[in-house]
Amino acid sequence: MDIWKGSAGVCLNEQGEVLMVRQGKEDEEKLWAVPAGGKESGETFEQCCIREVLEETGYETEIVRQLFMKTGVISGVKVKVQYFEIKVTGGEIQIQDPDGLIHEIAWKKVSEMSETDFCFKEDREFLMKFTGSLQV
Repeated sequence: MDIWKGSAGVCLNEQGEVLMVRQGKEDEEKLWAVPAGGKESGETFEQCCIREVLEETGYETEIVRQLFMKTGVISGVKVKVQYFEIKVTGGEIQIQDPDGLIHEIAWKKVSEMSETDFCFKEDREFLMKFTGSLQV
Protein backbone atom coordinates (compact mmCIF):
# COMPACT_ATOMS: atom_id res chain seq x y z
CA MET A 1 0.00 0.00 0.00
CA ASP A 2 1.34 3.44 -0.95
CA ILE A 3 1.79 6.07 1.73
CA TRP A 4 0.41 9.60 1.26
CA LYS A 5 2.92 12.07 2.71
CA GLY A 6 2.28 15.65 3.68
CA SER A 7 2.93 18.50 6.09
CA ALA A 8 0.86 20.67 8.40
CA GLY A 9 1.65 24.11 9.81
CA VAL A 10 0.61 25.13 13.31
CA CYS A 11 0.76 28.90 13.74
CA LEU A 12 -0.13 30.96 16.81
CA ASN A 13 -0.53 34.73 16.67
CA GLU A 14 0.28 37.17 19.49
CA GLN A 15 -3.23 36.71 20.91
CA GLY A 16 -2.70 32.93 21.17
CA GLU A 17 -5.07 32.18 18.29
CA VAL A 18 -4.43 29.31 15.87
CA LEU A 19 -4.40 29.83 12.09
CA MET A 20 -7.02 27.50 10.60
CA VAL A 21 -8.77 26.88 7.30
CA ARG A 22 -12.28 25.59 6.61
CA GLN A 23 -11.96 23.00 3.89
CA GLY A 24 -13.83 20.41 1.92
CA LYS A 25 -14.75 19.27 -1.55
CA GLU A 26 -17.78 20.80 -3.25
CA ASP A 27 -20.11 18.00 -2.08
CA GLU A 28 -18.61 17.59 1.43
CA GLU A 29 -19.29 19.24 4.76
CA LYS A 30 -16.77 22.05 5.28
CA LEU A 31 -14.64 21.40 8.39
CA TRP A 32 -11.74 23.17 10.11
CA ALA A 33 -8.05 22.14 10.04
CA VAL A 34 -4.63 23.68 10.29
CA PRO A 35 -3.18 24.45 6.85
CA ALA A 36 -1.78 21.24 5.38
CA GLY A 37 -1.32 19.30 2.19
CA GLY A 38 0.55 16.72 0.19
CA LYS A 39 4.25 16.61 -0.54
CA GLU A 40 5.25 17.11 -4.15
CA SER A 41 8.02 15.11 -5.82
CA GLY A 42 11.47 16.23 -4.66
CA GLU A 43 10.05 18.45 -1.93
CA THR A 44 11.07 18.20 1.73
CA PHE A 45 8.46 18.14 4.49
CA GLU A 46 9.57 21.68 5.42
CA GLN A 47 9.20 22.99 1.86
CA CYS A 48 5.79 21.32 1.61
CA CYS A 49 4.61 23.00 4.81
CA ILE A 50 5.69 26.48 3.72
CA ARG A 51 4.14 26.06 0.23
CA GLU A 52 0.85 24.67 1.52
CA VAL A 53 0.40 27.42 4.11
CA LEU A 54 1.06 30.06 1.43
CA GLU A 55 -1.40 28.43 -0.99
CA GLU A 56 -4.13 27.98 1.59
CA THR A 57 -3.81 31.23 3.57
CA GLY A 58 -1.69 33.75 1.63
CA TYR A 59 0.82 33.96 4.49
CA GLU A 60 4.56 33.57 4.00
CA THR A 61 5.97 31.57 6.88
CA GLU A 62 9.08 29.98 8.27
CA ILE A 63 9.54 26.83 10.30
CA VAL A 64 10.07 27.38 14.03
CA ARG A 65 10.42 23.71 14.95
CA GLN A 66 9.30 20.21 14.09
CA LEU A 67 6.43 19.07 16.32
CA PHE A 68 5.51 15.46 15.55
CA MET A 69 4.78 12.97 12.78
CA LYS A 70 1.18 11.76 12.56
CA THR A 71 0.77 8.35 10.98
CA GLY A 72 -2.29 6.27 10.43
CA VAL A 73 -4.96 5.28 7.94
CA ILE A 74 -7.53 7.81 6.74
CA SER A 75 -10.31 6.63 4.43
CA GLY A 76 -8.31 3.48 3.64
CA VAL A 77 -5.10 5.36 2.79
CA LYS A 78 -1.91 5.17 4.87
CA VAL A 79 -0.78 8.70 5.77
CA LYS A 80 2.35 10.26 7.19
CA VAL A 81 1.96 13.96 8.05
CA GLN A 82 4.77 16.02 9.58
CA TYR A 83 3.48 18.81 11.83
CA PHE A 84 5.57 21.95 12.27
CA GLU A 85 5.27 25.03 14.42
CA ILE A 86 5.51 27.99 12.04
CA LYS A 87 5.47 31.78 12.24
CA VAL A 88 4.17 34.33 9.77
CA THR A 89 6.90 36.40 8.11
CA GLY A 90 4.85 38.20 5.45
CA GLY A 91 1.96 38.07 3.04
CA GLU A 92 -1.68 38.74 3.75
CA ILE A 93 -4.70 36.58 4.37
CA GLN A 94 -6.12 35.30 1.08
CA ILE A 95 -7.18 31.99 -0.36
CA GLN A 96 -5.06 30.96 -3.33
CA ASP A 97 -5.57 27.19 -3.12
CA PRO A 98 -5.15 25.63 -6.59
CA ASP A 99 -7.29 22.65 -5.53
CA GLY A 100 -10.31 24.78 -4.61
CA LEU A 101 -10.73 23.02 -1.26
CA ILE A 102 -10.30 26.04 1.04
CA HIS A 103 -13.45 28.06 1.77
CA GLU A 104 -12.47 30.25 4.73
CA ILE A 105 -9.40 31.30 6.73
CA ALA A 106 -9.60 32.33 10.39
CA TRP A 107 -7.57 32.81 13.53
CA LYS A 108 -9.39 30.58 16.06
CA LYS A 109 -9.33 31.28 19.78
CA VAL A 110 -8.50 28.44 22.13
CA SER A 111 -11.93 28.92 23.71
CA GLU A 112 -13.50 28.05 20.32
CA MET A 113 -11.63 24.75 19.94
CA SER A 114 -14.11 22.64 21.88
CA GLU A 115 -16.96 23.87 19.65
CA THR A 116 -15.07 23.78 16.34
CA ASP A 117 -15.92 21.06 13.83
CA PHE A 118 -12.53 19.57 13.02
CA CYS A 119 -11.70 17.78 9.79
CA PHE A 120 -9.26 15.61 11.76
CA LYS A 121 -10.81 15.09 15.20
CA GLU A 122 -7.53 13.99 16.75
CA ASP A 123 -6.07 17.47 16.16
CA ARG A 124 -8.41 19.17 18.67
CA GLU A 125 -6.70 17.80 21.78
CA PHE A 126 -3.23 18.40 20.36
CA LEU A 127 -4.05 22.03 19.50
CA MET A 128 -5.59 22.65 22.91
CA LYS A 129 -2.49 21.24 24.59
CA PHE A 130 -0.20 23.15 22.22
CA THR A 131 -1.89 26.42 23.06
CA GLY A 132 -1.70 25.67 26.79
CA SER A 133 -5.41 25.33 27.49
CA LEU A 134 -5.15 21.81 28.92
CA GLN A 135 -3.04 20.43 31.73
CA VAL A 136 -0.17 18.65 29.97
